[in-house]
Amino acid sequence: MKLFACITGVLILCCSATVAQRPRQATIASGTRTIAIVTEPPRSVWIDEIKRGVTDDKGVLSSLKLSKGAHTLRARAMGFKEISIPIPAAQRESLLLRLFRTNDQAELLFQRAETARETARDEASRQSSADLYRQTIKLRPAFPAAHVGLARVLLEMNDTNGALAEIDAARGARPIYPEASAVEGRIYRETGQTDEAIGAFNRAIREAHGFQPEAHVGIGRVYEDKGEYELAAREFKIAIDQLADTEPIIYQLLGAAYEKGGNNSSAVAAYENYLRLAPNGSLAPAVRSIVEQLKSQSPD
Repeated sequence: MKLFACITGVLILCCSATVAQRPRQATIASGTRTIAIVTEPPRSVWIDEIKRGVTDDKGVLSSLKLSKGAHTLRARAMGFKEISIPIPAAQRESLLLRLFRTNDQAELLFQRAETARETARDEASRQSSADLYRQTIKLRPAFPAAHVGLARVLLEMNDTNGALAEIDAARGARPIYPEASAVEGRIYRETGQTDEAIGAFNRAIREAHGFQPEAHVGIGRVYEDKGEYELAAREFKIAIDQLADTEPIIYQLLGAAYEKGGNNSSAVAAYENYLRLAPNGSLAPAVRSIVEQLKSQSPD
């Protein structure tokens, strides 16, 4: 490994070198420390197995907040092997992330499946994604992330039994797997198995040592289904804090919980945060209309 001095005097830890172009820089803020990621577009970035975003066309993904303690950063790009970098609690250096190109057909198929699932808009495109996951698993049966990805798309296709089977397969390869537990909770919620859903979501939170925003959102949705809107709002707020404003949709969920609970002022604040983060989002017109209605109902 080599250490390079950057302009600010912080050291950058070079992990590998595979590309000729000068990479761009992204920052991860964590209270008293900031970790700078040097990368190139496009890169998907995970912190502690939670996807936190994708670098823009300049290779930048900025202001990702970290709590104190140790963390793990993972990055993926089409055609490259994934890289996972531990971030120790005392880490103060920046990380240079450069990925090696890969010819691993299972990994390449998995990347195509993930892209297909994330961009799927109809049954045909979801089926195409499922087929890619199945091809991946045929090449590498013990591929837990592929099993979870297939479970997600099967859930979208209303094949809950198939989705649960894939979660079991994922856990067989990785017994402690917070994402798998969170997806399992979603499956149970969709099938009306409330107790099982809460159990799976809570297991996801335990497995992730508290940091599992998808599970907190899931528990919030269960509470909302039960009409317990204050408890739902509490869970949504935890998820928002953990994701540090990177998922506007949770503000919309929070606003809806407050609105249903009769807390119009808090609902307006949550909806306005959604609009702040996603002014052109698919829900923006409806949210603006709701905000106007709620404000008109409030006394001057």
